[in-house]
Amino acid sequence: MDAEKLSHFRNLLIQQLRQETEQVRTDQAAALELYDDGVKDSVDLSVQDLNKEIALRLGERSSKVVADIDQALLRIKEGSYGICARCGQPIDERRLEAVPTARYDAQCQSLIESANGDDDLPTL
Repeated sequence: MDAEKLSHFRNLLIQQLRQETEQVRTDQAAALELYDDGVKDSVDLSVQDLNKEIALRLGERSSKVVADIDQALLRIKEGSYGICARCGQPIDERRLEAVPTARYDAQCQSLIESANGDDDLPTL
């Protein structure tokens, strides 16, 4: 992949990283607001616990997205971005436009998903 395309994908990833970082801040602020709002009865406490759990899961999801972006940026730096981590073939640029953090080409991703998310399949 040429330098101009790598720069394009790096910029896409950095933009996504900024968006996710802002989302994490928003989720954390919402979770803190839910922490103690003077709720008194058991129904309100149950709703409050559910809201905390949702905020926590959103934070976990955002953390995973940030980690995926960091890994993609590292692959750009190492020179392996756009190469399938399973088979070593180039990942189609249309796929990278849709999923800039993609580690696998479409065929390998399909195989991984059909194996119920087991991404420890042997490399070819």
